Order: sequence, then structure tokens, then C-alpha cells
Amino acid sequence: MNKCSILMPIGGLGAGINKEAFGYGMAMSPDAIAVDAGSTDSGPAYLATATCKVPRMTVKADLEICVRGAIEGGIPLFVGSCGTCGTDNLVDWTADIVSEILTEHGWHARIAKIYSQLQPDVLERKWDEGRIHPLEGAPEAGRGTFADCSNVVGVLGAEPFIEAVEAGAQIILAGRATDTAVISAYPILKGCNVAAAWHGAKTVECGAQCADKEDGMGVLLTVDETGFYVRPLMPDAHCTPYTVSSHLMYENTDPWRLIEPSGTMVTDKAVYTQVDEFTTYVTGSEFEHSEQYTMKLEGARPAGFQNISIVGIANRKVCADPDLWIRNITAYGVAKLDKLGIDRSSYFIDFKAYGYNAVLQGPPPPGTPPPREVGMLLTVTADTQELATQIAKLYQPALLHFPVDFDDREQLPSFAFPFSPADCPRGETYEFMLHHVVDVDDPLELVRIAYVNV
Repeated sequence: MNKCSILMPIGGLGAGINKEAFGYGMAMSPDAIAVDAGSTDSGPAYLATATCKVPRMTVKADLEICVRGAIEGGIPLFVGSCGTCGTDNLVDWTADIVSEILTEHGWHARIAKIYSQLQPDVLERKWDEGRIHPLEGAPEAGRGTFADCSNVVGVLGAEPFIEAVEAGAQIILAGRATDTAVISAYPILKGCNVAAAWHGAKTVECGAQCADKEDGMGVLLTVDETGFYVRPLMPDAHCTPYTVSSHLMYENTDPWRLIEPSGTMVTDKAVYTQVDEFTTYVTGSEFEHSEQYTMKLEGARPAGFQNISIVGIANRKVCADPDLWIRNITAYGVAKLDKLGIDRSSYFIDFKAYGYNAVLQGPPPPGTPPPREVGMLLTVTADTQELATQIAKLYQPALLHFPVDFDDREQLPSFAFPFSPADCPRGETYEFMLHHVVDVDDPLELVRIAYVNV
């Protein structure tokens, strides 16, 4: 029976791999190591600027553990979405770290660098062919959107990873990829159940989050011709039908149908069985291959400049109705800017009341007591940093003393800034511009792979 085990040491490269757990995992004789290095959770800035959100030193620390495991175990290492956003320069950046590690230890390996950054002219041609389509909730886009973006990446499926292994690479470093592709590729290559490979990859994508203890300890995924096993790496943790099945609720709008570039995994008939104290076995998953292979596009660009101010308020009248205070102080500032002749289209004012509804916006449920205090965060976004800063400064006196309404007879309240100066220029801010897919005739059509022997 075809069987393949993947060691998934942590949910995100650079977060701090547990060395003891990794040792337990290697003792289980995995066939490969896989780890995801990217995310859009922290917003569009990293893609727009082609930078990594994780410190180089922690990325190197985790890579050193993984590279050692691959070299000493004689197994491949897969890394997806290098450098957070997976732009070409960050694939090279990750490869430089790996080369540094290999040289320091006197090790040798064949490295594959898989690039998925896309140039505007390529996407404009696809647009003209009618082969780019919006996903639900996508921003409006046109032919010129691709050139407006600072960077655009295509999200890889499993096929480029498989291509790299078949070309003899031991360390595969990829640009932006689905979290599951980096894990499912090797079991698919080894002839394991395709549906189980995808479903299992989805289960372990965040490491030990599918277990009852996390602690950066990772899990081992074993896929065979019928289903998949998942177990944590530490002896005091457990994967149960509950912890394994519940991970399908994580970051998915539909836990029963999960779309990948080559098709859709269907999990509504999956059966979860506890096979021992630590391990759950899953069968019954299905995979519907798509007639059209697609790559998701991610693109980001600058969206103006920002300045922020924070003020702490414990005034009973303001806390009784923070929304009223926000509406009135916003109108107060806009009226002043109108008198100064500042075009309203050149700036945007946003208040968030932390301690009230900054996270879950909208009216609170009836009967919700007023907060004891709130932290009001003013964010000014404008066409230039100078304008954003000037508007933030214009608001400063009001932020300290603005009453809940415009009753001039009321004695002005006093609030407090937590730092001085009270305004903080944030510099450029960014926005995602693409939430689309592009049709391709071949999974490698828009992909470039380079090989380096170290």
C-alpha cells in the first residue's frame, strides 16, 4: 500500500519550532518535511512592499532545524509562500538563508526556487482573453489594475512542488502557494489517495492547532490509499475526532467544500476515527477535479498616507454613547477642514473605540452596559503624509476636551493622550486590489523554477 508521512513542525515558519517535538517527529521516520511561511493575515503591506513580516533571525533558526532534519534524514523539505507574501525577491531571500545554513554546516543540497510573481503584461494579455475572473467580494478591477499594483503573485498548487522533486531537488522553496499545496504535493506524488492528501494537508496546515495542545510542537500527517492519520509530535498531546474535524471551521466559509487550484475537496462524508490515544484516522474524503485549472491572484498597492492619535476617555457621558461622540467630533473636524478649503476626497477620517466596538463594529446588543473607559483611535488617511499629519494635528485640541454634544453650557471634559507628541505619522498605507483567479492551460504555465546546487 502506498503510504507517505509528512512532518509539519509548525504553522508558520519563523514562529519558533519546538526542537524537542521536532526530534520526536524525526524519530517517526517521516518521508518529507513541509512548512508554510506565508500569510495575508497581517494585511497588504508585505505584498505591496515585498517584505517579510517575520525577523530574519527567527526564520533562519527555524530553517536550520528543518534543513538539518532534511539533510540528516535524507528527505525533501518543502517551504511555501516564502517571506510572507511569496514575491520573487523573497524566494531568493529564503534561498540565501538556506545556502548560508548549508555552507555553515558543510552540507550540500539541490535547491529549487519556484517563482510565481506575475508581471502586468502577462495579466493584461489574460484579461484581454477573458481569462481573469473575480471571486466573491473582489474589489473592482480593470485592465489597468495590474500595472497599478506594486506586486502581484499567483497562488501555486501542488504541481510545481512535484515538478521540482522529480527534477531532483531536495529543498523546495516556493513563492505564494496555498497552505495545503506545500503539504499535499509529496503524498500525491507517491500515489496516495488524492482526496486524503488534500484534506489531511488542510488539517495540519497550522501545525498542532488540530491537536488539544499547540505550543509550536507540530504534527505528523500520514496519508495512505484510503485516508489519512494525524497525530501530534509530543507524548502529552492528542489528536481527536473533535480537534481534527473542527479545524475545517478555521478560515473557511464552507467547511464541506474547500477549493484548490486543481479542484475542490469535499469533506461532508468524512469519517473520523480514534485509532489510539494520540491518533485520529480520517476516511471518506472526496476530491472533485476541475475542468479548468485556476490560480488565485493577490495584488496590492499604496493607498495613501496615515497619521494616528490615541486618547483615553473615562468620561461617563462619552462612555454612555461613544457613537454619538464619534459622529459629533468627526463632523466638527470636517466642518473645520471645509472652511479651510480641503477637498473631502483627499482624506478619510476613521475613529475606533477600543473597549466598546472597535473590533465588532455596529450597535451593541440591547442591554449592553456602557464601558468603564474607551481608547479612541483616530486614523487619518490622506493623499500625502503632510496632509494626514496636519489633519491629525487639527483634531488634537478636540481629542482632549470634546464634549459628548455641542452644548456650550457644559463644562469641557478632559481626556488624556498616552504619549507625546500625540500624533504619530505612519507613513504609507496599502490595500489589496485583486481577489481574482486566472485560468491557465497548464499548472506550470505562469511558473518559473530555478535550480541551485549548494
